[in-house]
Amino acid sequence: MPDQLALDPYAMWEHALAEVDRIFAPPPALDRPVEGCTFCTPEPELRILGGDPSAVPEDLLGHFLREVVDHWSTDQYPVLWRRLLPRALRHWGPGGPGTDPSGELDRLGPHGARLIDWPVCERTAVERAFRALLAIAVTDGRSPGEITDLVEGIAGATDGLGPWLEYMAGLPGPEADAGLVRLAAHWATELLWEDFRFWWYEGDPQAVADWLVTQRDRIAAFAARHPRCKNAADALTAIGHLRTGAESPWLYPHNGASRPPLQVGAPPQVGA
Repeated sequence: MPDQLALDPYAMWEHALAEVDRIFAPPPALDRPVEGCTFCTPEPELRILGGDPSAVPEDLLGHFLREVVDHWSTDQYPVLWRRLLPRALRHWGPGGPGTDPSGELDRLGPHGARLIDWPVCERTAVERAFRALLAIAVTDGRSPGEITDLVEGIAGATDGLGPWLEYMAGLPGPEADAGLVRLAAHWATELLWEDFRFWWYEGDPQAVADWLVTQRDRIAAFAARHPRCKNAADALTAIGHLRTGAESPWLYPHNGASRPPLQVGAPPQVGA
């Protein structure tokens, strides 16, 4: 990928969309009319879903993305997703109507459309688009909760969290620094309160705690450049408490009491 794309998340996004459009054209064919729960999706809408993917209305697209997996024919469900994937990405992306994508993205997981079993070229194109979406989310100033929703959804779709944490850690530039600081402060604080959880992805919070420790040097460098940044100061404090297994220095907001600390094992040697 050209260097300028790596530095501009929106350019990454446009490049990824163009590749997705190329890879999924023409859309995968269905071997029969679309089968589904006609109580939730009437026959006329099933026929529309089986037609030209570009002609599917936005509200019907949203319905499909949110509808539970067992309301569709098992063998058709991955094909429907492959046909509608370019539309789905635009639904989740900049300017799209999607808000919390985690539950919708989870439909691509091992118990749904099985993205991990798609042809390699398709899976590669989709994951490139996911990287662009994540880069935009980290750098555009959105809330840590929104980033968490996106990370969770992508992890559920690809059946793995680690590569996406590693990808976020490698995002360059001051906007990425600021986004990761906000995210680290939020995640580390919730981990200390044992209030951190994914709703769709069945992952171990310790993976997040361990990852946060690896980001300490980057956060410390940001704090040195921005000594008045409370997010950076709080993130460093929280990560320090996670490393040592100490209780949260902040009262838990819902009942005015501290929560027991999350044990993350022996403090790793950071910066040694």
